[in-house]
Amino acid sequence: MQILPIVLAAVAPGLSLLAYFYLKDKYETEPIHLVIRMFLFGVLLVYPTMVLQNALVQEFGEGTFISSFLLSGGIEEFMKWFVLYHLIFRHEAFDEPYDGIVYAVAVSLGYATLENIIYAFLNAASFSALMIRALLPVSAHALFGVMMGYYLGKAKFVPNKAQKYLWFSLLLPIFWHGLFDYILLFFKSNWIWVMIPVMTFLWIRTIWRVDRANAHSPLRVASADEKIKMS
Repeated sequence: MQILPIVLAAVAPGLSLLAYFYLKDKYETEPIHLVIRMFLFGVLLVYPTMVLQNALVQEFGEGTFISSFLLSGGIEEFMKWFVLYHLIFRHEAFDEPYDGIVYAVAVSLGYATLENIIYAFLNAASFSALMIRALLPVSAHALFGVMMGYYLGKAKFVPNKAQKYLWFSLLLPIFWHGLFDYILLFFKSNWIWVMIPVMTFLWIRTIWRVDRANAHSPLRVASADEKIKMS
């Protein structure tokens, strides 16, 4: 087994998606060292999450619904949300709604990248298998991250509805992550016909959230004012 090509193939999708969403910030890109730090926090979350999941398997078993919505969607998304809420939500660098998306995607893709590397070595994955994972689990983690970060941004910048949006930032990613895994487990050989419309819908909503978050940036108003003064 050639280690370097496998590692590169496993890491490339996560880094590519992170770069894509990082560069979608129209008004003020985030400090790269902070984005990398959150990516690494996502990597570090994998082991404690696996330990917690294994403990809960002993308690609740591994039924399709439990595995999808509690062990996978519930635990993984809660761990990401916990890190973001305690390390980023009140950070001074989080100064516009889109920043929530950047940091949430960084944590999510850090988690997905190490998960992808582990999958590659445990399953002796081929390049084509890793590309399928890039299109599905890795990109799905990014989409759940956008969802989480979008509502964290709304919670921070619409303070009168902060509690509601904080719940949205946690529960919506849990639901969609759980549904994603449930489709894979329940439909087995025919999952692709259900997954295609689900992923299409999630990508459309993701692009909408990216545009909305940028449109509500306070820096957008400042930028427009500067252009008026210059003219």
